[in-house]
Amino acid sequence: MAAPEKKAIGAKAFLYPMPTILVGAKVKGRPNFLTVAFCGIVQAKPAMISISLGRNHYTNAGIRENETFSVNIPSRHLLELTDYCGIVSGKKVDKSKLFETFYGKLKSAPMIRECPLNMECKLVERLDFGGTNEVFIGEIVESYAEEKYLCNGTPDIERVEPILFSMYDNNYWKIGKRLGRAWYVGKKFNGNNTRKS
Repeated sequence: MAAPEKKAIGAKAFLYPMPTILVGAKVKGRPNFLTVAFCGIVQAKPAMISISLGRNHYTNAGIRENETFSVNIPSRHLLELTDYCGIVSGKKVDKSKLFETFYGKLKSAPMIRECPLNMECKLVERLDFGGTNEVFIGEIVESYAEEKYLCNGTPDIERVEPILFSMYDNNYWKIGKRLGRAWYVGKKFNGNNTRKS
C-alpha cells in the first residue's frame, strides 16, 4: 500500500509545541511582563536563550535600555493571567502589580515569584532580520526555582506544569505522559526496524 501523499500547507513556522513564557524587563523604571511563545535555547555553555518580540512591543525598549531581561516559566495555574499579559500593553496598563516581583544578580531584570522557574539574562546580541520581529539573545546568568519544583536539583516538568502553545490555531495545552528516556530509547533500534520500500 502506497504512503499517503504529503500536502503543501505553506511556509509557516509549524514548530510544535512552543513554550509559553513571560518575558520581564524594566521599562521606565517599572517592571513589565509580556507573554511570548517565540523562545528557544541558543546553546548550553555558556547558557544562552533567544526571544523574538514584535518590534512594536513596549518591553523591547526596556531590554535595549537595561540590556537585561528575564524569562519566566508560568504553570498552567497561571493561564488566565499569562494570557492577559499578552493581550494588554504596558503602554496602557501597569502590569508591575500583577505579580510579586524579585530581582537577582543583575538587579535590573524583574522576575515573577509565582512562576515555578525563572531565568535571569543579560543581553548579548540584538538581531534584526528586517521582518516583523527583533530577536534578543541573552546569556543566562542565573536560574531560580523553589525546591518543590525540582528533582535532584533539576526542574521537573511534571511539577512545573508549563503551558504549551500551538500557533495558527491559537490554543494552549498542557503536557502529556512521558514517552521515554532521551539518549536511551534509541539504543533499542537496529537496522531490521526500518521500513521496507
